[in-house]
Amino acid sequence: MTNFLRMTAEAATPEHERPDPEKVISGDPQFTTWNLEDRDGLYCGLWQATPGKWRISYEEWEYIRILEGRSVITADDGTEYPLGPGDSFILRPGFSGTWEVTETILKEYVIKI
Repeated sequence: MTNFLRMTAEAATPEHERPDPEKVISGDPQFTTWNLEDRDGLYCGLWQATPGKWRISYEEWEYIRILEGRSVITADDGTEYPLGPGDSFILRPGFSGTWEVTETILKEYVIKI
């Protein structure tokens, strides 16, 4: 094992899933995850989602950098956060609202549980 790992899709086996049907508001969003690190409550890698809208609720801390695509995260209080390539942000435990992908999105993520 090396102590250097590039954040590329080739570095991990892709996992495919969908959000729970009860959380989906519109569309048929599909997720592909390339989880590059999974240890001691730390996860990081790449995540792709196709268009759709679903409910989100965070119990963990997540840093995100958008590489491709467009989406809008809307907090429960109605505040909208439009996102596109180059945007980076943190979602803290307790954040809840919706995530709408309007153009297939690819993000880098680091999650700490």
